[in-house]
Formats: sequence, C-alpha cells, structure tokens
Amino acid sequence: MRPAPTPRDAAAPVALSVGATVRRGGFILDVSIDVAPGEVLGVLGPNGAGKTTLLRALCGLTAITTGSIRLGDQTLDDADSDTFVPAERRPVGLVFQDYRLFPHLDVLDNVAFSPRSRGATRRDARGRATTWLERLDLVDLASRRPHEISGGQAQRVALARALAAEPRLLLLDEPLSALDARTRLEVRTRLRHHLKDFAGPVLLVTHDPLEAMVLADRLLVIEDGRVVQEGTPAEVARRPATQYVARLVGLNLYAGDLDPDRTTVSLDSGGTLAVSLQDETRSGARVLVGLRPSAITIHTARPEHASPRNVWPGAVAGLELLADRVRVQVDGVPPALVDITPAAVAELGLHTGQQVWLSAKATETDAYPDAAAD
Repeated sequence: MRPAPTPRDAAAPVALSVGATVRRGGFILDVSIDVAPGEVLGVLGPNGAGKTTLLRALCGLTAITTGSIRLGDQTLDDADSDTFVPAERRPVGLVFQDYRLFPHLDVLDNVAFSPRSRGATRRDARGRATTWLERLDLVDLASRRPHEISGGQAQRVALARALAAEPRLLLLDEPLSALDARTRLEVRTRLRHHLKDFAGPVLLVTHDPLEAMVLADRLLVIEDGRVVQEGTPAEVARRPATQYVARLVGLNLYAGDLDPDRTTVSLDSGGTLAVSLQDETRSGARVLVGLRPSAITIHTARPEHASPRNVWPGAVAGLELLADRVRVQVDGVPPALVDITPAAVAELGLHTGQQVWLSAKATETDAYPDAAAD
C-alpha cells in the first residue's frame, strides 16, 4: 500500500467520514458515519457487535476491506486506491479502557511520550506535556508514578497523553469502565468539560447508557456488525429501534402489526396493546410500541373498574432493587418490566411466582414505524 500525504495544517478542525466494511474471519462490519468537528459520537452495542473493530480500523490497526476512511482532506484508508496510513502516522489520539500508562515513567514522561513518539525533542515533548498537565489540573502529580495516583487521576493522565500529540481525531474506548461508581460520577463531569475544548471529532465507545447520554452529542448503535440506530440521545431513548437499545434505556419494547382500526397492535409476542399513534402509519404496517416501566400499574387481582384499555395477567418472575425503586419482571402476554416503590412491593406482598394483573393507559404508549421492516 502507498502512504497517503500528510495534511499541511494538522491543527485545523476537520470532520470524520467513514463508509467502509471490515471483514475479520466470518464477521463483517459495515458502517457509514460522519462526525463533525467538535462533535462527540457515542458508539453503543453488545459484545461482539463490532465496536472494537471500528476503533481498530480508525486508528490503523486493522485495514478496511472495502470503502474509505477520511479525516478532513486526508485519506487514512481507501481500499480502491490501496491507500493506507499506518497507525504511527495517523493524527489520532486513543484513550484505552485500562489507560495503559507506563509503570516505569512518571506522569510527566507518560504524557510526554506521545509527542516524543511523533518526533518531538525531549525538551519540546516535556513542554507540551506540562501544558496539558496544567489544562487537566495534573501539575501536582507530574513526578508521581502510575501506581501512586488514583483511578480518576490515571484517566486524566491517559487523556492528557492522547491530547499531547495534538490529534485531529480522538477515540475513547470505555474511558470510565475501570473506575468505581463514586469516582466515575466525578470524572464523567470533568471529561465532559475537557471534551468540549477538543476541536476535532470524538468517538466514545461505551457499554454504559448513562455515560453515553451525558457525554455524547449523538449516538450510534451497532449490532451484528451493522448500524441499527442513530440519533440524539433523546431520540434514541424515546424511540429505541431494537430490544438491545430498549434494555439500555429501560423501556419495554414490543413489535407487531398495526390493526385496521389503527388503535391496537397485534404483538409478535402474543396479545394486543391499545396504543397512541402519533403519525399516519397505515393499518397492517409493522410498528414498535414503547412503554415505560413506570407507566404500568401492578395489581394483585383483576381491576374491576380500571380506566386503562390495556389489562392483562402475568406472574412475578423476579424483583430487583434499582436505587429508589424496585423493578418487577413479569411473565405474561406480553411480558413486562414494571417499576414501583419499595413501599408498594411491601403493600402488595409481591414475591416470585405470584399471579398479578398489569394495566397501562393507551396514552402512555408510543407506537412508531419499525424502520427495520422498511
């Protein structure tokens, strides 16, 4: 492969454009994404979905099979023209999940390693490192070794090392997963602040929906090597496209066919739901129905004078404490997750195996076309 030319102005903010496939054994990743300068794109997906393959392709550790990857006016990888920029020559900063700080170097030299590896003199590299230590409030830690700092501090050192190379693209691979819950909250706030100051595109790979919602401007969901949903955090949370996304954002999601009256949906999982339809979806069309766990009421007997149009029986399959509420898993037609207070659990005397009734208002549902059926 012949190397691509290096852009003249490496500091100018640029956009990332990816339209490529990557084949690894029997797995194929097929993505088409554009990330604007200064935009943070959160990449979500289950294990094996292709998130790591995408990161490897972007940073130059894996060559694409078809298509191209462009960063501004620079082509990083193009299968047709046989252009490939190796990892060490790409203007890409990468923060690893476990940070990968060098244990034998102090914080200053860990950060200085990044510009040093790109040809800077020792003096210049340390000068750049000091600048980033100041920006990320790490100056007091400059002489410490990695084992002498906290997890939150190590995360900031790893970010400083990535930024010290003055990258045009920043990749974050599960940047908060190594932190405990208390530290994660503090570092998440700091990280959001620092990302706002980065002028280039950012890809944040995470399994944590809250992390994605807080840090990302836009979300990209990958399953089985393909993009299944893309949109703002609010759009994805309100109308998930798959069961995986629904579980991430804590929604009940049902697929089915819109009945001729356009007020009920015959569900694939059995049963029907009276729905609130917000658009002109035709009868017979494939739709998804979202229903918040908190919008479902649980009863120990069939409600005789219930106003909700949706009433169905089930059995308690499990109870899980989630902060200030209890999530009740109910096996029924359809199955459902129901959120209630601990006091309600005690009042109803709920236990695994108990027969219950569920009810939900049609106005609490959100029915929308199933894009996967188009």
